[in-house]
Amino acid sequence: MGTDPTGDEDTIAWREVLAETEARVVAAGLPAQEAHWIVEEASGSGPGGGLDDPVTARGMTHHDAMVGRRLAGEPLQYVLGHWAFRRLDLMVDPRVLIPRPETEVVAELALAEVDRVAVGRTDSPVRVADLGTGSGAIGLSIAAERTGTRVWCTDVSLDALAVARANCTGLGQPAQRVTLAEGSWFEALPTELESSFDVVVANPPYVDRAGDLPVEVVGWEPAESLFADRDGRADLEALVDGAQTWLAPGGALVLEMSPDQVGDLAARAREVGFDEVEIHLDLTGRDRVMVARSAR
Repeated sequence: MGTDPTGDEDTIAWREVLAETEARVVAAGLPAQEAHWIVEEASGSGPGGGLDDPVTARGMTHHDAMVGRRLAGEPLQYVLGHWAFRRLDLMVDPRVLIPRPETEVVAELALAEVDRVAVGRTDSPVRVADLGTGSGAIGLSIAAERTGTRVWCTDVSLDALAVARANCTGLGQPAQRVTLAEGSWFEALPTELESSFDVVVANPPYVDRAGDLPVEVVGWEPAESLFADRDGRADLEALVDGAQTWLAPGGALVLEMSPDQVGDLAARAREVGFDEVEIHLDLTGRDRVMVARSAR
């Protein structure tokens, strides 16, 4: 921004800062709305509030740093340090993928499976595993929105688990029903829990290493959470192949994947013994999520 309010704070309001910030982000080809989010974060106000408040030196320093990072190409979610996912406001940084709307569809479908298996159950919680949890978006949403669940959130990355742990701490009472564990896919789960999970859900790496992603994605988000071997199918196949060992009778595997992978993975799920396999669309109408159910 370049304006230094330290000499006369109360002559500059956040509304003036917003106008200049809007001009800068729009000139850079970014949506004007991003300026509002940055100013809200810097001023500590809610949406649309605090614009007539005087700018502080601390707030302005924070604002200028965020604008500089955003104009340098860093994703807005990392710049702000948090992002909304369903009912949660999640801490996010370059240690984890940015929560995306298509993954909210995955969470919604996993919640539907929780509700399905919970019908008539009174003596035990619905056991859920969110494998490769990253920020914890899916697993923590399930814990927060369904009180009758017991959720395991796992990741091979200790950095990712640190973020998930911070988000779990902010969950309040539902955090008592969440377990965080390190390990690659099913290896993170206790062996005594084999054949006991009602829902296994994952948004694994599924991008071909030769795939073409936007610079804002590949330049900032963790590669190990994006790319997989065998044309992006390696982790998806490992999850499909291993899930039957961990699912209870009638349990479900919920997986996010690329539209061009759906046919092969659905066929593989049937081959390894899943009783029902459904494909669901994302918010743009493309095949995105497979729900595969074990026989009862």
